[in-house]
Amino acid sequence: MHIKEETVERHTLSVIVDNEAGILARIAGMFSSRGYNIQSLTVADVTEDETISRITIVTAGSPEVIDQIISQLDRLVNVHKVTDLTELGPHVERELALVKVKGTGDHRIEALRLAEVYRARVVDATISSFVFEVTGGSEKIDKFLELMREVGLIEVARTGVAAIARGQEPA
Repeated sequence: MHIKEETVERHTLSVIVDNEAGILARIAGMFSSRGYNIQSLTVADVTEDETISRITIVTAGSPEVIDQIISQLDRLVNVHKVTDLTELGPHVERELALVKVKGTGDHRIEALRLAEVYRARVVDATISSFVFEVTGGSEKIDKFLELMREVGLIEVARTGVAAIARGQEPA
């Protein structure tokens, strides 16, 4: 018996929707009812047109599952366009995290040194702690958090991924 292993891939989807009450709940419900996971979710106005919003969703699945997700999102009434930025090609992804770290003694010096390497900004400081602001790709933030755990990570707040296609054409 030959068992085929499915490859699970991370995909970033840009979903253009009507800016109205309930659309985010319908999209989240669609994911939930089918057992799909949302790794990251952000929502913002697209342009000066306040009637349209962009929802950026990071999810993972086999190519077949990703195709199903896109197809099911496309069928929702208030969805205008779904773009798989991962399949589209070059795109820009960024995330922001606020990271609270213990900051006393040698740990204080090490936290500041690591923050400098990762270009994290100190946005609050007390005698015993720091709050850093770090932006970049999810992998960069994950690595920064991993290192800060060794120094004395206290708390983290992350925004989720914001993404946009490169070039002149809208996604």
